[in-house]
Amino acid sequence: MFPPQTPIGHAGLLALCVSALPCHAQDIEPRRWSHLPLGANFAGVAYAYTEGDIFFNPVLRIEDGEFELNTAAFKYIHAFELLEKSARIDLVQMYQSGSWSGLIDGVPAAIERKGWADTALRFALNLYGAPPLERKEFIEYRKATHCETIVGAGLVVTLPTGEYFEDKLINLGANCYTFTPQFGVVHTRGKWSMELSSSVTFYTDNDEFFNGKKHEEDPLLIGQGHLIYTFMPGLWLGASAGYGYGGESTIGRVPANDRKGNLGFGLSAGIPVNRYFGFKIAYIGIRTREDTGSDNDTLTIACSLQW
Repeated sequence: MFPPQTPIGHAGLLALCVSALPCHAQDIEPRRWSHLPLGANFAGVAYAYTEGDIFFNPVLRIEDGEFELNTAAFKYIHAFELLEKSARIDLVQMYQSGSWSGLIDGVPAAIERKGWADTALRFALNLYGAPPLERKEFIEYRKATHCETIVGAGLVVTLPTGEYFEDKLINLGANCYTFTPQFGVVHTRGKWSMELSSSVTFYTDNDEFFNGKKHEEDPLLIGQGHLIYTFMPGLWLGASAGYGYGGESTIGRVPANDRKGNLGFGLSAGIPVNRYFGFKIAYIGIRTREDTGSDNDTLTIACSLQW
């Protein structure tokens, strides 16, 4: 753990807790508005490796901040009909193991954490396009449709189920709820698809932050775009870019000066094995555009089964 005698404000150290953990950062995920057949179920597991550098305000005298994070994730999706529209619900649970290190007043310090991260639930409804169809009708519709526009809305709720210790500054869980309304548009023409999404994340207060202080966080605004080329059903390649802004923290009514301005970019690919099983590989990079924050890179491999 970081030495208790180090003369660093708690608000300054919070930048490490928040910006170093991908679960608190923006996600760049293509195909989140995909058309799915009614009653379809998808289950998947994934492994992600993340490493990065952390940048602090110089007055905090923390240098050479680095972290490595290993994440194992499980995801389940169920598609259904609601209000004569196609809808879906997602469940994501992660287990993480990571290490953080740096120099505090020139003295090396390091810490490790492992445990469950917060649980995420997502509900999405396609408002326009992507009609609710049973599997046989769905296959015929997808074969016959070469130009389509889909408009969707969703809500992600993150539950405070992750590992959290009130007497620790670095935790895998945030000890607060988050609510993220989303809006997206997808236009497909032939084998090409362009997807645009926007979202804003709202955070509840953490009344059990370090040393009994209250942690508050401003909303985080995120916009992202994806360009996807589909070679054949299940085999696709995507390029992504996004930007997140806001999310400044306040600790015990004192601003932490940790406003986020993150530029994200990524490449991803879907590789089918058969009509029921497939793989996904992805790279995501995040670069801060502020004086504080984190530059990090993530490599992910996932497999999924549908029935």
